[in-house]
Amino acid sequence: MRLRRIRAIAVKEALQIVRDPRSLMIALLIPVMQMFMLGYGISLDIKHIPLCVLDREASQPSQAIVKRFTASPYFEVARVAANYAQVTRSLDDGGCRIALVIPPDFSKTVNGSGKAPLQVLVDGTDSNTANIAANYARAVISGYSADIQLRSVQQRGGHLQTTTPVGSEARVWYNEDLVSRNYIVPGIVALVMAIVGAQLTALTIAREWERGTMELLISTPVRPMELMIGKLLPYFVVGMADAAICLVLAVFWFEVPFRGALSTLFVTTSLSLVVVLCMGYYVSVAIRGQVGASQVALILTMLPTTLLSGFTFPIEQMPLAVRGVTYLVSARYYVQILKATFLKGSSAAELAAPIACLLLYAAVIVWLAARAFRKTLD
Repeated sequence: MRLRRIRAIAVKEALQIVRDPRSLMIALLIPVMQMFMLGYGISLDIKHIPLCVLDREASQPSQAIVKRFTASPYFEVARVAANYAQVTRSLDDGGCRIALVIPPDFSKTVNGSGKAPLQVLVDGTDSNTANIAANYARAVISGYSADIQLRSVQQRGGHLQTTTPVGSEARVWYNEDLVSRNYIVPGIVALVMAIVGAQLTALTIAREWERGTMELLISTPVRPMELMIGKLLPYFVVGMADAAICLVLAVFWFEVPFRGALSTLFVTTSLSLVVVLCMGYYVSVAIRGQVGASQVALILTMLPTTLLSGFTFPIEQMPLAVRGVTYLVSARYYVQILKATFLKGSSAAELAAPIACLLLYAAVIVWLAARAFRKTLD
């Protein structure tokens, strides 16, 4: 393997990147666009849920419970209904996700038997939001009920035992404010690298076939391994630059805490980048058209990274068969490393298992990519 040949191929590919506006756009604009679009567009924090209120009594106690809902950051009164038909219409047209119906004898029932029914209607088209909204509503109503019980006992001259024999105090580690952005933004780095790396390298060999320059490459003394390294080296530099841009935006713009070591992040990012670059190169060798190679590379990299890596959906909540498939996705290990490095500050020793899996994955895909190219026109 000659270094001079590798350098010549690398310079040729670097010039191709500079001269190709599409490649430049993919390399420079996509990382920034993805960071801002996904960083601001994806949020698992559910607040200001639109609430529809039908207060059929309009008394001080009924308004007190409505104020309990409005005082919470999780609810926002979007509509005040005059009848039940308007409540139904609010849920049907999507203007409200939850509705509170207070009966006309609410105060009388509370003062009499001490129990009064409230109706809470939840739009269940989004099951996750519906469950969270229902739990928030139960918490608000439970707090209001506890206050009524306390006042009732105090009015009778009694004392309500407010302490419990065993108590618990929860403390959140790593993501203390439970901000979903801190959970999502590190994974965007893996998604950006999968898109940029595989998309660019998927065009390398396919471009030579379409432009009729493959015969010239085959006639040169360049060996397949030298060709692969020379082709991928400029994209490796571009990918590392994109990763650095994403890291700077994550820490200084989105203010995601970074508690780990840069050395660990650099090594694992390099391994992950080698995987996606070789995957794109392999697709480019197998499919001689740029459009087809680009589409296949997109399917093999972006979709698994988005759906099966733990970037957006917890792997522990997936069906057993799907969880087994995730072990074949390299982004699973890289996303795990990213989140642990950013939020937990995990060391390389603590991340030995995912790093070893990523290293094995890189070795296999490099071997497959190196064997894929043959200096023939068949």
